[in-house]
Amino acid sequence: MTSYSLNPLPPQIAPGQLDRLSQVEPATLGHHLHAMFADLALRPVIEGRRAAGTAVTVQIPGPDSTLLYYALDRVRPGDFLVIDRAGDKTHACWGGFMAAVARVRGLAGVVVDGAITDPEAIRQAGVPTWGRAPSACTTKLLGLGGAMNVPVSIGGVAVVPGDAVLADDCGIVILPAASLDPLIDMALAEQAEESDWLERIEAGARLQDLVDIEAIMKLKAGAEHA
Repeated sequence: MTSYSLNPLPPQIAPGQLDRLSQVEPATLGHHLHAMFADLALRPVIEGRRAAGTAVTVQIPGPDSTLLYYALDRVRPGDFLVIDRAGDKTHACWGGFMAAVARVRGLAGVVVDGAITDPEAIRQAGVPTWGRAPSACTTKLLGLGGAMNVPVSIGGVAVVPGDAVLADDCGIVILPAASLDPLIDMALAEQAEESDWLERIEAGARLQDLVDIEAIMKLKAGAEHA
């Protein structure tokens, strides 16, 4: 007997917030956050792209992708489809056809915690996509069940429907929607400061002129000998 758990779509993050989030490099957040970064084995199919969107989650079992078809008739422009494969790393549930549908639907991005297929067709469709590896073994329409818009796990990170997903070549970070504004403000300010620092370095400044590294080293040495 199959079972489906189907929940409503989450509220979308405001387009203006997503526009600002898309200017943030995940690695900038990595200077401050220690968690919420997905397994580095999840790699971009289309390199050189950054994507930000509202998480819509799907969990589908091994060889079956029936619920994925259902989900793709309901996603909205600006959503970031998050596909939990429940541990399956063999059956590719995402390929050229699904990527073309995602383009028509206006998805901001897709992450599959498992295999993908037709990587060149995915690149041609143009929707930023992350996955583990290509596979020629694909899912089928078997009606085995699954869940939509429930908390899932992607690359060891919990994703709640409505979370923000930010991803680029360096990795994927999941952020609660309620915490976005301060994180965006901090990251954009730091990126602007880094640009200013590079201009000063090109003009002849030392790193010591930018940050008192010697004081940090003395403080650390003093603490070790205390």
